[in-house]
Amino acid sequence: MSVSSQLKTTRPLKWLWLSLLVILLDQITKIWINSTLTLNQPVNILPFFDFRLLYNPGAAWSILATAGEWKRWFLSGLAIIISGIIVVWLSRLNLQQRWLACALALVLGGALGNVIDRIMYGYVIDFIDIYYQAWHWPAFNIADSAISVGAVMLLIDALRGYPEEENR
Repeated sequence: MSVSSQLKTTRPLKWLWLSLLVILLDQITKIWINSTLTLNQPVNILPFFDFRLLYNPGAAWSILATAGEWKRWFLSGLAIIISGIIVVWLSRLNLQQRWLACALALVLGGALGNVIDRIMYGYVIDFIDIYYQAWHWPAFNIADSAISVGAVMLLIDALRGYPEEENR
């Protein structure tokens, strides 16, 4: 492997610091919330925002929440496989593809943050509760936020439609 091709495959991996930051922030906030709050008891922060400790045994929006124990390992395995694909994708990016690298790093950090919960506890700790009057958005956490921001960035990147020669 030449030095230039080795640099090409390692430099985009420098974005893994962002994934690690997401994981650390996610886990620190979950440990703090889990040790501080009582399950399902809101702590009002703003008129539309509470901290509320919730355990989500399912996937997004509690999909599969009532499924058996198999879903814990299925969802964890799926997230680990997707994380591996993201790392390979990240390693193949050009140095100029910073937006895409950032988006992938956010999704990766969020996915791994939730996998840690799922493996350790069998559920994901959620605590951010956004609402308007009686309507509540599904509770989420820092990892979910990173995944959502990263997904929007991926969509924006796809819609920008760079000419083929700029992506090389």
